[in-house]
Amino acid sequence: LWPTLAVPGVLVTGLGLAFAQGQINLNDIPLTPAMPVFTAPAFSLTTLIGVGIPLFIITMATQNLPGVAVLRAAGYQPDSSPLISWTGGASLLLAPFGGFALNMAAISAAVCIGPDAHADPRRRYTAGMAAGIFYTIMGIFGATVTGVFNALPSALVIALAGIALLGTLAGGLASAFADSRHRDAAIVTFLLTGSGITLLGIAGPFWGLIAGLITLKLTAPNQ
Repeated sequence: LWPTLAVPGVLVTGLGLAFAQGQINLNDIPLTPAMPVFTAPAFSLTTLIGVGIPLFIITMATQNLPGVAVLRAAGYQPDSSPLISWTGGASLLLAPFGGFALNMAAISAAVCIGPDAHADPRRRYTAGMAAGIFYTIMGIFGATVTGVFNALPSALVIALAGIALLGTLAGGLASAFADSRHRDAAIVTFLLTGSGITLLGIAGPFWGLIAGLITLKLTAPNQ
């Protein structure tokens, strides 16, 4: 009946039920804001190879590339070069304060450019701005937010996240399977990404992308 209020409605209802059943513990939630702590950069070849390169690959393959794809699937035609440059530059400046690996955030992008964000596609940027403001607030009170989630029943958190992504998932699947030439690649990518597989320390989204590209090349060599 009210798609925009579905997720807040689930949250309020779930909180009410959990509180009535005594499943919420609010005693250990810190209320103090987090303060940035400078960490002096130190070069380590082992860390560069073991952490830096895999993190770069994962960020590019599971966030930046899908983020651009989500934007284009929604009808936008962004120039990816300045987007990657801005996020990379911000990561470089904020990494000493813990703000590393800033990226396109594929899921956040999908939520912010959906029809629920605004009926007019040209006005949906306001959802991204609002998300940025709320993320900043949540970052300042990161310990409090973490404490709140720890105080809630895990089933409520999982259900809330799942319901919040239903529209995005449905839209993404519909777009992926719309072209018959890409269906095989899309289903391989989807299944492997959601399988939870981890190989060589790299999670499923990366391998799903690789398998999808190989499948696309085999089934539609001209694409």
